[in-house]
Amino acid sequence: MTDRAWFDAAKGDIPQWAASMPKDADGTTIDWDWVRSLDLAHGVGTIPESTPQSIHDALKADYATRERLESIIAQCNSAFMTDFDRFIGSYRLPRALAYANRRLNDNINTLLHLGEQQHLWAVSRERRGRATIAVLKPYSGSGPSNDDQGMLDLSGEAGGTSAGNTAAENSDVKFPTTVALDDVQDRTAAILDARAERRKAQRFQKRAGDAAMARANLSGATSPGGAALPGGAAASGNATGHHPKPDWRDAYLPGRDVDAVMGIHIETTGIDPARDYIIDVGFEFMNMASPRPAGEPETYAYEQGYYAAGDAYGQSRLAFGVPPENAALGNALIAKLTGIDVRGRSSEAGYRLFDEWPQAQAGLLARLTQQPYVAHNATFEHSWFMLNVAGYAESYRAGRITIIDTLPMSRQWDPGAVPTNEHPYGDNTLDAYAKRQGALDSAHNERHLGLEDSHIMLVAMKHHLAALKAQGKGPWGSTGRAGVGGKSCGRKR
Repeated sequence: MTDRAWFDAAKGDIPQWAASMPKDADGTTIDWDWVRSLDLAHGVGTIPESTPQSIHDALKADYATRERLESIIAQCNSAFMTDFDRFIGSYRLPRALAYANRRLNDNINTLLHLGEQQHLWAVSRERRGRATIAVLKPYSGSGPSNDDQGMLDLSGEAGGTSAGNTAAENSDVKFPTTVALDDVQDRTAAILDARAERRKAQRFQKRAGDAAMARANLSGATSPGGAALPGGAAASGNATGHHPKPDWRDAYLPGRDVDAVMGIHIETTGIDPARDYIIDVGFEFMNMASPRPAGEPETYAYEQGYYAAGDAYGQSRLAFGVPPENAALGNALIAKLTGIDVRGRSSEAGYRLFDEWPQAQAGLLARLTQQPYVAHNATFEHSWFMLNVAGYAESYRAGRITIIDTLPMSRQWDPGAVPTNEHPYGDNTLDAYAKRQGALDSAHNERHLGLEDSHIMLVAMKHHLAALKAQGKGPWGSTGRAGVGGKSCGRKR
Protein backbone atom coordinates (compact mmCIF):
# COMPACT_ATOMS: atom_id res chain seq x y z
CA MET A 1 0.00 0.00 0.00
CA THR A 2 1.16 3.52 -0.75
CA ASP A 3 0.63 6.92 0.77
CA ARG A 4 -1.78 6.71 3.71
CA ALA A 5 -3.85 3.70 2.69
CA TRP A 6 -2.48 1.95 5.77
CA PHE A 7 -4.81 4.04 7.93
CA ASP A 8 -7.78 2.33 6.29
CA ALA A 9 -6.12 -1.03 6.83
CA ALA A 10 -5.51 -0.10 10.47
CA LYS A 11 -9.19 0.69 10.97
CA GLY A 12 -9.97 -2.65 9.37
CA ASP A 13 -8.25 -4.26 12.37
CA ILE A 14 -10.69 -2.71 14.84
CA PRO A 15 -12.87 -5.86 15.16
CA GLN A 16 -9.81 -7.85 16.24
CA TRP A 17 -8.86 -5.27 18.84
CA ALA A 18 -12.44 -4.79 20.03
CA ALA A 19 -12.79 -8.51 20.70
CA SER A 20 -9.50 -8.70 22.61
CA MET A 21 -9.36 -5.32 24.34
CA PRO A 22 -12.77 -4.10 25.53
CA LYS A 23 -11.31 -1.64 28.07
CA ASP A 24 -8.54 0.93 28.01
CA ALA A 25 -5.65 1.40 30.43
CA ASP A 26 -7.93 3.23 32.87
CA GLY A 27 -10.59 0.52 32.95
CA THR A 28 -13.03 2.47 30.78
CA THR A 29 -15.00 0.62 28.12
CA ILE A 30 -13.66 1.63 24.72
CA ASP A 31 -16.06 3.12 22.21
CA TRP A 32 -14.64 1.50 19.10
CA ASP A 33 -17.23 3.20 16.90
CA TRP A 34 -15.75 6.51 18.04
CA VAL A 35 -12.27 5.26 17.10
CA ARG A 36 -13.60 4.20 13.70
CA SER A 37 -15.04 7.69 13.15
CA LEU A 38 -11.69 9.47 13.60
CA ASP A 39 -9.86 10.88 10.60
CA LEU A 40 -6.47 9.53 11.68
CA ALA A 41 -4.66 10.54 8.50
CA HIS A 42 -5.76 14.17 8.35
CA GLY A 43 -6.06 15.17 11.99
CA VAL A 44 -8.27 14.79 15.02
CA GLY A 45 -7.61 18.22 16.54
CA THR A 46 -9.97 21.19 16.66
CA ILE A 47 -9.19 24.33 14.66
CA PRO A 48 -11.04 27.22 16.32
CA GLU A 49 -11.96 30.74 15.44
CA SER A 50 -9.59 33.24 17.07
CA THR A 51 -11.92 34.26 19.88
CA PRO A 52 -11.21 33.60 23.55
CA GLN A 53 -14.10 31.21 24.10
CA SER A 54 -13.40 29.35 20.83
CA ILE A 55 -9.75 28.87 21.80
CA HIS A 56 -10.78 27.70 25.26
CA ASP A 57 -13.38 25.28 23.88
CA ALA A 58 -10.99 23.89 21.27
CA LEU A 59 -8.33 23.24 23.90
CA LYS A 60 -10.86 21.55 26.16
CA ALA A 61 -12.03 19.32 23.30
CA ASP A 62 -8.47 18.43 22.27
CA TYR A 63 -7.49 17.52 25.82
CA ALA A 64 -10.50 15.22 26.05
CA THR A 65 -9.66 13.56 22.73
CA ARG A 66 -6.01 13.10 23.73
CA GLU A 67 -6.98 11.50 27.02
CA ARG A 68 -9.23 9.00 25.24
CA LEU A 69 -6.64 8.19 22.59
CA GLU A 70 -3.73 7.81 24.98
CA SER A 71 -5.65 5.55 27.36
CA ILE A 72 -6.32 3.23 24.41
CA ILE A 73 -2.72 3.37 23.14
CA ALA A 74 -1.41 2.64 26.64
CA GLN A 75 -3.36 -0.63 26.77
CA CYS A 76 -2.44 -1.86 23.30
CA ASN A 77 1.01 -3.20 24.14
CA SER A 78 -0.28 -5.43 26.92
CA ALA A 79 -3.20 -6.67 24.80
CA PHE A 80 -0.97 -7.42 21.82
CA MET A 81 1.79 -9.16 23.75
CA THR A 82 -0.62 -11.33 25.76
CA ASP A 83 -2.64 -12.31 22.68
CA PHE A 84 -1.22 -15.82 22.77
CA ASP A 85 -3.77 -17.10 20.27
CA ARG A 86 -2.58 -14.42 17.82
CA PHE A 87 -6.09 -13.17 17.21
CA ILE A 88 -4.69 -9.67 16.69
CA GLY A 89 -2.56 -9.96 13.59
CA SER A 90 -1.07 -6.48 13.31
CA TYR A 91 0.03 -3.55 15.45
CA ARG A 92 -0.77 -0.95 12.80
CA LEU A 93 -3.86 0.37 14.63
CA PRO A 94 -1.85 1.55 17.68
CA ARG A 95 0.70 3.06 15.29
CA ALA A 96 -2.07 4.90 13.46
CA LEU A 97 -3.55 6.16 16.75
CA ALA A 98 -0.11 7.36 17.86
CA TYR A 99 0.39 9.08 14.49
CA ALA A 100 -2.84 11.02 14.97
CA ASN A 101 -2.07 11.73 18.61
CA ARG A 102 1.28 13.36 17.76
CA ARG A 103 -0.46 15.82 15.45
CA LEU A 104 -3.16 16.36 18.08
CA ASN A 105 -0.46 17.16 20.62
CA ASP A 106 1.01 19.73 18.22
CA ASN A 107 -2.45 21.27 17.91
CA ILE A 108 -2.75 21.45 21.70
CA ASN A 109 0.60 23.22 21.98
CA THR A 110 -0.42 25.63 19.22
CA LEU A 111 -3.63 26.44 21.11
CA LEU A 112 -1.65 26.97 24.31
CA HIS A 113 0.60 29.39 22.46
CA LEU A 114 -2.37 31.15 20.84
CA GLY A 115 -3.96 31.60 24.26
CA GLU A 116 -0.76 33.15 25.54
CA GLN A 117 -0.65 35.53 22.59
CA GLN A 118 -4.27 36.52 23.28
CA HIS A 119 -3.40 37.01 26.99
CA LEU A 120 -5.93 34.38 28.01
CA TRP A 121 -3.41 32.63 30.22
CA ALA A 122 0.25 32.16 31.02
CA VAL A 123 1.76 28.70 30.58
CA SER A 124 4.40 27.14 32.77
CA ARG A 125 5.84 23.67 32.29
CA GLU A 126 5.95 21.91 35.64
CA ARG A 127 6.93 18.46 36.80
CA ARG A 128 3.99 16.78 38.48
CA GLY A 129 4.47 13.18 39.55
CA ARG A 130 5.29 11.10 36.49
CA ALA A 131 4.89 13.82 33.88
CA THR A 132 5.81 17.37 32.95
CA ILE A 133 2.60 19.20 32.16
CA ALA A 134 1.45 22.59 30.91
CA VAL A 135 -0.05 24.52 33.82
CA LEU A 136 -2.31 27.43 32.89
CA LYS A 137 -2.35 30.46 35.17
CA PRO A 138 -4.18 33.76 34.85
CA TYR A 139 -2.35 36.23 32.67
CA SER A 140 -0.64 38.81 34.87
CA GLY A 141 1.08 40.96 32.30
CA SER A 142 4.41 39.21 32.67
CA GLY A 143 5.95 37.05 29.97
CA PRO A 144 5.13 33.34 29.97
CA SER A 145 7.49 30.87 31.55
CA ASN A 146 7.88 28.14 28.97
CA ASP A 147 11.24 26.39 28.85
CA ASP A 148 10.20 23.85 26.24
CA GLN A 149 8.90 26.42 23.77
CA GLY A 150 11.36 29.18 24.55
CA MET A 151 12.66 29.43 20.98
CA LEU A 152 9.43 30.96 19.73
CA ASP A 153 8.90 34.72 19.95
CA LEU A 154 5.78 34.95 22.07
CA SER A 155 5.83 38.70 22.48
CA GLY A 156 3.74 39.65 19.46
CA GLU A 157 5.67 42.92 19.33
CA ALA A 158 6.17 44.81 16.10
CA GLY A 159 9.32 44.12 14.17
CA GLY A 160 8.62 40.66 12.84
CA THR A 161 6.07 37.90 12.93
CA SER A 162 7.01 34.74 14.78
CA ALA A 163 6.44 31.43 13.03
CA GLY A 164 2.96 30.10 13.61
CA ASN A 165 1.27 33.40 14.44
CA THR A 166 -2.26 33.73 13.14
CA ALA A 167 -3.75 36.76 11.46
CA ALA A 168 -5.72 37.52 14.60
CA GLU A 169 -2.52 37.55 16.67
CA ASN A 170 -0.97 40.16 14.41
CA SER A 171 -4.06 42.33 14.10
CA ASP A 172 -5.17 45.22 16.26
CA VAL A 173 -8.21 43.31 17.49
CA LYS A 174 -8.28 43.07 21.29
CA PHE A 175 -10.23 40.36 23.03
CA PRO A 176 -11.38 40.17 26.64
CA THR A 177 -9.29 37.82 28.71
CA THR A 178 -11.94 36.23 30.87
CA VAL A 179 -12.04 32.51 30.23
CA ALA A 180 -12.26 29.72 32.77
CA LEU A 181 -9.02 27.84 33.33
CA ASP A 182 -10.09 25.03 35.64
CA ASP A 183 -11.53 22.90 32.83
CA VAL A 184 -8.56 23.34 30.48
CA GLN A 185 -5.79 22.11 32.75
CA ASP A 186 -3.57 19.26 31.60
CA ARG A 187 -4.61 16.13 33.54
CA THR A 188 -1.80 13.90 32.27
CA ALA A 189 0.07 13.67 35.57
CA ALA A 190 -3.06 12.84 37.57
CA ILE A 191 -4.06 10.18 35.03
CA LEU A 192 -0.62 8.54 35.04
CA ASP A 193 -0.40 8.61 38.84
CA ALA A 194 -3.85 7.04 39.23
CA ARG A 195 -2.99 4.42 36.62
CA ALA A 196 0.24 3.56 38.45
CA GLU A 197 -1.60 3.23 41.75
CA ARG A 198 -4.10 0.83 40.20
CA ARG A 199 -1.29 -1.29 38.78
CA LYS A 200 0.42 -1.29 42.16
CA ALA A 201 -2.76 -2.42 43.89
CA GLN A 202 -3.29 -5.15 41.29
CA ARG A 203 0.27 -6.43 41.75
CA PHE A 204 -0.14 -6.48 45.51
CA GLN A 205 -3.45 -8.30 45.22
CA LYS A 206 -1.93 -10.87 42.87
CA ARG A 207 1.07 -11.46 45.16
CA ALA A 208 -1.20 -11.81 48.16
CA GLY A 209 -3.43 -14.26 46.29
CA ASP A 210 -0.46 -16.31 45.09
CA ALA A 211 0.97 -16.39 48.60
CA ALA A 212 -2.35 -17.45 50.10
CA MET A 213 -2.70 -20.20 47.52
CA ALA A 214 0.83 -21.42 48.22
CA ARG A 215 0.19 -21.51 51.96
CA ALA A 216 -3.10 -23.33 51.48
CA ASN A 217 -1.56 -25.93 49.21
CA LEU A 218 1.43 -26.47 51.47
CA SER A 219 -0.52 -26.66 54.73
CA GLY A 220 -3.10 -28.95 53.18
CA ALA A 221 -0.38 -31.37 52.10
CA THR A 222 1.78 -31.37 55.19
CA SER A 223 -0.34 -30.40 58.19
CA PRO A 224 -4.00 -31.24 57.73
CA GLY A 225 -4.54 -30.86 61.44
CA GLY A 226 -3.47 -27.25 61.35
CA ALA A 227 -0.04 -27.81 62.92
CA ALA A 228 2.56 -25.16 62.37
CA LEU A 229 4.77 -25.64 59.36
CA PRO A 230 8.38 -26.64 59.92
CA GLY A 231 10.49 -23.58 60.54
CA GLY A 232 7.49 -21.42 61.41
CA ALA A 233 5.33 -19.30 59.14
CA ALA A 234 8.12 -16.81 58.61
CA ALA A 235 10.13 -19.45 56.81
CA SER A 236 8.08 -18.88 53.67
CA GLY A 237 8.89 -15.21 53.66
CA ASN A 238 5.23 -14.34 53.31
CA ALA A 239 4.15 -13.78 56.91
CA THR A 240 6.29 -10.68 57.19
CA GLY A 241 4.92 -9.27 53.94
CA HIS A 242 8.42 -9.22 52.44
CA HIS A 243 8.55 -10.02 48.76
CA PRO A 244 11.97 -9.77 47.09
CA LYS A 245 11.76 -7.72 43.92
CA PRO A 246 13.92 -9.11 41.11
CA ASP A 247 15.33 -6.56 38.73
CA TRP A 248 13.32 -6.96 35.52
CA ARG A 249 16.14 -5.35 33.54
CA ASP A 250 18.30 -8.43 34.10
CA ALA A 251 16.46 -10.07 31.19
CA TYR A 252 18.33 -7.68 28.88
CA LEU A 253 21.82 -8.72 30.00
CA PRO A 254 24.09 -10.31 27.37
CA GLY A 255 25.19 -13.93 27.49
CA ARG A 256 28.76 -15.17 27.26
CA ASP A 257 28.45 -16.07 23.56
CA VAL A 258 27.38 -12.61 22.40
CA ASP A 259 29.33 -11.42 19.37
CA ALA A 260 28.00 -9.39 16.41
CA VAL A 261 25.61 -6.68 17.56
CA MET A 262 24.16 -3.43 16.29
CA GLY A 263 24.26 -0.46 18.63
CA ILE A 264 21.50 2.11 18.17
CA HIS A 265 20.50 5.39 19.75
CA ILE A 266 17.68 7.77 18.85
CA GLU A 267 17.07 11.45 19.56
CA THR A 268 13.51 12.66 19.85
CA THR A 269 11.56 15.86 20.46
CA GLY A 270 10.41 14.57 23.85
CA ILE A 271 10.06 11.41 25.91
CA ASP A 272 6.60 10.20 24.86
CA PRO A 273 6.45 8.08 21.66
CA ALA A 274 2.72 8.82 21.36
CA ARG A 275 3.28 12.59 21.43
CA ASP A 276 6.76 13.29 20.10
CA TYR A 277 8.87 12.67 16.99
CA ILE A 278 12.05 10.79 16.14
CA ILE A 279 14.48 13.32 14.66
CA ASP A 280 17.84 11.53 14.70
CA VAL A 281 18.83 7.86 14.45
CA GLY A 282 22.39 6.58 14.60
CA PHE A 283 23.59 3.01 14.50
CA GLU A 284 26.71 1.00 13.91
CA PHE A 285 27.91 -2.59 14.20
CA MET A 286 30.61 -4.15 16.33
CA ASN A 287 31.74 -7.69 17.12
CA MET A 288 32.25 -8.37 20.79
CA ALA A 289 34.40 -11.49 20.28
CA SER A 290 35.28 -12.22 16.65
CA PRO A 291 37.51 -10.03 14.46
CA ARG A 292 36.13 -7.04 12.62
CA PRO A 293 34.85 -8.16 9.20
CA ALA A 294 37.37 -7.82 6.41
CA GLY A 295 36.58 -5.41 3.61
CA GLU A 296 34.81 -2.84 5.76
CA PRO A 297 36.12 0.76 5.49
CA GLU A 298 38.94 1.28 7.95
CA THR A 299 38.01 4.76 9.12
CA TYR A 300 34.88 6.75 9.82
CA ALA A 301 34.61 10.44 10.66
CA TYR A 302 32.46 11.04 13.71
CA GLU A 303 31.40 14.53 14.71
CA GLN A 304 33.96 14.33 17.51
CA GLY A 305 37.43 14.21 16.03
CA TYR A 306 38.75 12.40 19.10
CA TYR A 307 36.45 9.41 18.44
CA ALA A 308 38.23 6.54 16.71
CA ALA A 309 36.17 3.99 14.78
CA GLY A 310 38.28 1.11 16.08
CA ASP A 311 36.32 -2.14 15.75
CA ALA A 312 33.09 -0.44 14.66
CA TYR A 313 31.78 -0.79 11.12
CA GLY A 314 28.65 -0.10 9.07
CA GLN A 315 28.05 3.31 10.65
CA SER A 316 24.97 5.28 9.66
CA ARG A 317 23.19 8.43 10.78
CA LEU A 318 19.68 9.41 9.68
CA ALA A 319 18.01 12.81 10.12
CA PHE A 320 14.24 13.21 10.18
CA GLY A 321 11.84 16.12 10.36
CA VAL A 322 8.72 17.31 12.16
CA PRO A 323 5.40 18.72 10.92
CA PRO A 324 5.27 22.47 10.24
CA GLU A 325 3.13 23.06 13.35
CA ASN A 326 5.77 21.45 15.53
CA ALA A 327 8.62 23.28 13.83
CA ALA A 328 6.85 26.63 14.28
CA LEU A 329 6.74 26.20 18.05
CA GLY A 330 10.44 25.38 18.37
CA ASN A 331 11.99 23.29 21.12
CA ALA A 332 14.65 25.03 23.20
CA LEU A 333 15.28 22.03 25.45
CA ILE A 334 16.09 19.67 22.59
CA ALA A 335 18.14 22.32 20.81
CA LYS A 336 20.25 22.79 23.94
CA LEU A 337 20.63 19.05 24.54
CA THR A 338 21.34 17.85 21.01
CA GLY A 339 22.08 20.93 18.93
CA ILE A 340 19.12 20.05 16.68
CA ASP A 341 16.87 23.05 16.05
CA VAL A 342 13.50 21.68 14.98
CA ARG A 343 12.60 25.06 13.48
CA GLY A 344 14.85 24.06 10.59
CA ARG A 345 13.54 20.48 10.45
CA SER A 346 10.07 21.16 9.07
CA SER A 347 8.72 18.81 6.44
CA GLU A 348 8.21 21.97 4.38
CA ALA A 349 12.01 22.40 4.42
CA GLY A 350 12.42 19.01 2.78
CA TYR A 351 12.87 16.78 5.83
CA ARG A 352 10.98 13.49 5.79
CA LEU A 353 9.04 12.48 8.88
CA PHE A 354 10.02 9.08 10.19
CA ASP A 355 6.43 8.01 10.87
CA GLU A 356 5.54 8.92 7.27
CA TRP A 357 8.49 7.14 5.63
CA PRO A 358 7.76 3.42 5.17
CA GLN A 359 11.04 2.77 3.35
CA ALA A 360 13.10 4.16 6.25
CA GLN A 361 11.10 2.06 8.69
CA ALA A 362 11.54 -1.08 6.59
CA GLY A 363 15.29 -0.50 6.28
CA LEU A 364 15.69 -0.04 10.01
CA LEU A 365 13.57 -3.09 10.81
CA ALA A 366 15.70 -5.24 8.50
CA ARG A 367 18.79 -4.23 10.49
CA LEU A 368 17.10 -4.72 13.87
CA THR A 369 16.23 -8.31 13.01
CA GLN A 370 19.61 -9.35 11.59
CA GLN A 371 21.39 -9.58 14.94
CA PRO A 372 20.82 -8.43 18.53
CA TYR A 373 20.54 -4.70 18.89
CA VAL A 374 22.05 -2.87 21.84
CA ALA A 375 20.83 0.33 23.47
CA HIS A 376 21.42 2.07 26.79
CA ASN A 377 18.05 1.97 28.58
CA ALA A 378 16.77 -0.10 25.69
CA THR A 379 13.14 0.06 26.78
CA PHE A 380 13.16 3.66 25.54
CA GLU A 381 14.13 2.72 21.99
CA HIS A 382 11.83 -0.29 22.12
CA SER A 383 8.79 1.81 23.05
CA TRP A 384 9.47 4.21 20.17
CA PHE A 385 9.97 1.43 17.65
CA MET A 386 6.69 -0.18 18.71
CA LEU A 387 4.73 2.97 17.77
CA ASN A 388 6.85 4.13 14.81
CA VAL A 389 8.27 1.18 12.87
CA ALA A 390 5.90 -0.85 10.71
CA GLY A 391 6.36 -4.54 11.49
CA TYR A 392 8.51 -4.08 14.60
CA ALA A 393 5.86 -5.13 17.13
CA GLU A 394 4.97 -8.18 15.07
CA SER A 395 8.63 -9.17 14.68
CA TYR A 396 9.30 -8.68 18.38
CA ARG A 397 6.31 -10.78 19.40
CA ALA A 398 7.40 -13.53 17.00
CA GLY A 399 10.85 -13.71 18.62
CA ARG A 400 12.76 -12.29 15.65
CA ILE A 401 14.21 -9.40 17.67
CA THR A 402 16.71 -9.69 20.52
CA ILE A 403 17.47 -6.66 22.70
CA ILE A 404 20.56 -6.15 24.86
CA ASP A 405 20.77 -3.27 27.31
CA THR A 406 24.00 -1.78 28.65
CA LEU A 407 22.14 -0.05 31.50
CA PRO A 408 21.74 -3.24 33.58
CA MET A 409 25.34 -4.12 32.68
CA SER A 410 26.32 -0.92 34.43
CA ARG A 411 23.98 -1.53 37.38
CA GLN A 412 24.80 -5.19 37.94
CA TRP A 413 28.38 -5.69 36.78
CA ASP A 414 30.20 -2.36 37.12
CA PRO A 415 31.67 -1.90 40.61
CA GLY A 416 32.20 1.77 39.80
CA ALA A 417 28.45 2.35 39.87
CA VAL A 418 28.50 3.17 43.59
CA PRO A 419 25.10 3.97 45.14
CA THR A 420 24.72 7.51 46.44
CA ASN A 421 21.84 9.61 47.72
CA GLU A 422 21.56 11.17 44.27
CA HIS A 423 21.91 7.82 42.47
CA PRO A 424 20.55 5.00 44.69
CA TYR A 425 21.66 2.38 42.13
CA GLY A 426 24.83 4.21 41.16
CA ASP A 427 25.34 6.64 38.30
CA ASN A 428 24.36 4.54 35.30
CA THR A 429 23.89 7.20 32.68
CA LEU A 430 25.57 6.44 29.37
CA ASP A 431 28.01 9.26 30.04
CA ALA A 432 29.10 7.81 33.39
CA TYR A 433 29.22 4.21 32.14
CA ALA A 434 31.26 5.11 29.05
CA LYS A 435 33.75 7.06 31.15
CA ARG A 436 34.20 4.25 33.67
CA GLN A 437 34.78 1.77 30.83
CA GLY A 438 37.31 3.96 29.02
CA ALA A 439 35.06 4.75 26.06
CA LEU A 440 34.80 8.48 26.76
CA ASP A 441 37.46 10.83 28.03
CA SER A 442 36.66 12.46 31.37
CA ALA A 443 37.15 15.88 29.78
CA HIS A 444 34.25 15.32 27.37
CA ASN A 445 30.58 14.53 27.75
CA GLU A 446 28.01 12.38 25.99
CA ARG A 447 27.13 14.14 22.74
CA HIS A 448 23.39 13.30 22.61
CA LEU A 449 23.45 12.41 18.95
CA GLY A 450 22.42 8.98 17.72
CA LEU A 451 25.60 7.75 16.07
CA GLU A 452 28.10 9.23 18.50
CA ASP A 453 26.23 7.84 21.51
CA SER A 454 25.89 4.44 19.85
CA HIS A 455 29.65 4.39 19.33
CA ILE A 456 30.71 5.12 22.91
CA MET A 457 28.10 2.62 24.13
CA LEU A 458 29.49 -0.24 22.02
CA VAL A 459 33.10 0.62 22.87
CA ALA A 460 32.19 0.63 26.57
CA MET A 461 30.34 -2.68 26.23
CA LYS A 462 33.27 -4.37 24.51
CA HIS A 463 35.77 -3.10 27.09
CA HIS A 464 33.45 -4.17 29.89
CA LEU A 465 32.86 -7.68 28.53
CA ALA A 466 36.59 -8.24 28.03
CA ALA A 467 37.28 -7.26 31.64
CA LEU A 468 34.45 -9.44 32.97
CA LYS A 469 35.66 -12.45 31.00
CA ALA A 470 39.19 -12.05 32.36
CA GLN A 471 37.77 -11.91 35.89
CA GLY A 472 35.28 -14.76 35.42
CA LYS A 473 32.41 -12.44 36.27
CA GLY A 474 29.27 -11.14 34.60
CA PRO A 475 28.21 -13.59 31.87
CA TRP A 476 31.09 -15.84 32.93
CA GLY A 477 30.07 -15.78 36.59
CA SER A 478 27.91 -18.27 38.44
CA THR A 479 24.69 -16.52 37.42
CA GLY A 480 25.74 -15.78 33.85
CA ARG A 481 23.96 -17.23 30.85
CA ALA A 482 25.19 -19.19 27.88
CA GLY A 483 24.26 -18.05 24.41
CA VAL A 484 23.68 -14.51 23.17
CA GLY A 485 21.45 -13.52 26.09
CA GLY A 486 19.32 -10.44 25.85
CA LYS A 487 15.52 -10.10 25.82
CA SER A 488 13.58 -11.95 23.19
CA CYS A 489 10.05 -13.30 22.93
CA GLY A 490 9.01 -16.70 21.72
CA ARG A 491 11.94 -18.70 22.99
CA LYS A 492 13.35 -19.94 26.26
CA ARG A 493 16.70 -18.59 27.37
